[in-house]
Amino acid sequence: MADFDYVMLTLARGAQARRAFAERVNAAELSAHGRRAGLFVAQLGWEAAEAALLAERGGREDQALQALLDAPEVVSSVAHTLKPTVRPQADSAITPGGVYVHRWFEVSQASVADFIDLSAQAWPGFEALFDAEIFGLFEVTSEQTGAPADSRHLLLITRYASHGAWEDSRDPTTEAMQTFARRAQLTLSTRAASSLLIAP
Repeated sequence: MADFDYVMLTLARGAQARRAFAERVNAAELSAHGRRAGLFVAQLGWEAAEAALLAERGGREDQALQALLDAPEVVSSVAHTLKPTVRPQADSAITPGGVYVHRWFEVSQASVADFIDLSAQAWPGFEALFDAEIFGLFEVTSEQTGAPADSRHLLLITRYASHGAWEDSRDPTTEAMQTFARRAQLTLSTRAASSLLIAP
């Protein structure tokens, strides 16, 4: 499985800049050759001008991504390299509609394997109960400035039908949430934001 680039962007303010940048992403064909890509814009948890660009690495798509970061709508960017864990799988797609929640986790290096295993245990039951789909759980492999040497960061990207579906999924009585509670015991810190997929 190829690595991914995940770039947090600050775009120029206003809907016009957002639309223009989304059009650039569409024209760049980051999803060519079966690769996965998506531009996500703020709903809850990000500043209004923030966005995230996810793109599977490979070939000319890498050059296209760099060209996007040089676009006039981009005020600043911070890039991370992500290694997929048990998801995304080969047939996983970034599908339009609903809301995508991006949740970051910091865990100790010694807990990474257990964290991933607990996540994978919980997902089938979680997805069966709620209108939600786990796209991917990624480990950050790029250097994290200021991060302790013995900690690791992971990014979970989940699609929910709506914010209401997210709220329903918080039910602590489900087996999945009880497994997530065990995972939380391994978590040093976490933060989340919801977003909309607008391109490609």
